[in-house]
Amino acid sequence: MMTVVYVAPSKTIAERIRSALEREGIMAVLRESGKKNSARLTVEIIVPQSEAEEAQAVLFHALQR
Repeated sequence: MMTVVYVAPSKTIAERIRSALEREGIMAVLRESGKKNSARLTVEIIVPQSEAEEAQAVLFHALQR
């Protein structure tokens, strides 16, 4: 089972977050949400549920920088 751990405001930011997670050995998948031709497009970062807690810790430290 997969779970959303973060919703990024853009694909660029989501890709940076996915890279940070993957450097720590956490598999991450991106899924666009919202309207594609709208300013409301966001990107969900999804990880295996078993790695969600670790992913949130990695995100916390990455976003503190």
